[in-house]
Amino acid sequence: MAILSIFRNRQAEVAPQASVFGGLLGGYSIEVMPRTAAKIDSFREFLPAGTRVYIAHIDGTPIEDMVATAKRLTDEGYVAMPHIPARSIHGKAMLEDWIARYVNEAGVEQALLLAGGVASPAGDLASSLHLLETGLFDRYGFKRLHVAGHPEGNKDIDRDGTTLLVDEALKFKQAWSERSNADMAIVTQFAFDAKPVILWAERIAAAGVKLPIHLGVTGPTKLQTLIKFAVSCGVGPSLGVLQKRALDLSKLLTPYEPEEFLTEIAAYKLAHPESLIEQIHVFPLGGIRPSADWMNQRLLEDRIAAR
Repeated sequence: MAILSIFRNRQAEVAPQASVFGGLLGGYSIEVMPRTAAKIDSFREFLPAGTRVYIAHIDGTPIEDMVATAKRLTDEGYVAMPHIPARSIHGKAMLEDWIARYVNEAGVEQALLLAGGVASPAGDLASSLHLLETGLFDRYGFKRLHVAGHPEGNKDIDRDGTTLLVDEALKFKQAWSERSNADMAIVTQFAFDAKPVILWAERIAAAGVKLPIHLGVTGPTKLQTLIKFAVSCGVGPSLGVLQKRALDLSKLLTPYEPEEFLTEIAAYKLAHPESLIEQIHVFPLGGIRPSADWMNQRLLEDRIAAR
């Protein structure tokens, strides 16, 4: 039986236990690519109604595919949040065309703004700040805008090896949020070690950033796959968690699961309710359905334990 069916219909059968995540998992978000979405018969089989689903825009993906995926998700009862990659957009006119299509054809009201994964911009838009400064998202009535956060640094910004430029960029986005009509939040790159994430969250808060943090984690994923993605995405200090795991033969052949990481974050959040860390965003590197099933099961157990 699908985990979501258990989540909906069999809560009373789950034995009470101590709450592990303290409500941290509630309202989790997840992401999908159009080519992955096309292979899924129904998201309703494994995603709770109303889940925010980011739509990853890989460079070269036709905007028609992005809009069609957003429409499908909206029609199925989910909140579609497409990526808007600045460096893949030729200019303001192209950006407005994309925004208009998302709004008029798919009912989109939310977006993740980011620079994008290409080295050279296709036009004069090179960052999420450039996207914000066009004013188009307010003009088209977007209710929520997210920007990227990098707890372990961003090699595309911090070319000198420091985190100063990343922190400054977040302060600019904080200032922009105070002028925008949209609610804003930070969604982070995935990590595996809670300590650098917590230190980063405390540091940006001390610098005056007040935007809520939606903390990135990976769903269950083969270790070899995870290390490949971690290296390509520039994950820093917490990569050591995976390398240590790779030395343990008993764990080498089993998928990595984020339970220890989430438990540490939940404990910190319980002790520091003022923390900017608000909720969890899932990168389904091992598949969207296994990732959603894993989250749904833990969320179910936590909710029962909290009764």
